[in-house]
Amino acid sequence: MISPNELKTGMTIMWNGAIHQIVEFQHVKPGKGHAFVRTRLKSLKTGQVVENIFKAKENIEQAIVERHIVQYLYKDATNLVFMDNNTYDQIEVPVSSAEHLLLYLKENEEVTAVMYEGTVIDVTLPYTVELEVVSAPPGVRGDTAQGGSKPVEVETGATVVVPLFINEGDVIKIDTRSGEYLTRA
Repeated sequence: MISPNELKTGMTIMWNGAIHQIVEFQHVKPGKGHAFVRTRLKSLKTGQVVENIFKAKENIEQAIVERHIVQYLYKDATNLVFMDNNTYDQIEVPVSSAEHLLLYLKENEEVTAVMYEGTVIDVTLPYTVELEVVSAPPGVRGDTAQGGSKPVEVETGATVVVPLFINEGDVIKIDTRSGEYLTRA
């Protein structure tokens, strides 16, 4: 157990029965009354960000999480299967909890698995991925009514808006947080 005065950005705590990461915190000592800590917490399970105030006298349970680099192997009927690069153990994550990964995840891609007490609670993609364009309509010269861009399909099935000069077979870099085209690879 730790006191609210020991909270730091990036620390993980157990709060309301779920693991949360501290995104932001501020120690407040008003002129009257007791000191408190105002925090913004991100649920590692749902990704939801909430605000909470901890009184100075409260005790908070710190959750020790481990981050492992894992390699995506394949998808079966109900799970995504990853391999821990250090121990070579296979880790299964239900497709329902990691569906958002499938847009930018291809086989043999390395991702980060966040584990708590031996269970995977979150899988995060790298900030950028390189994917091949498998379907692209031709860019018509002078067609700039939509700002000179067109939608294309990449090898994972995701649709990305790219400039007109991108063709089928090109490899492009995509920002996984926003789904935006960055550059040609």
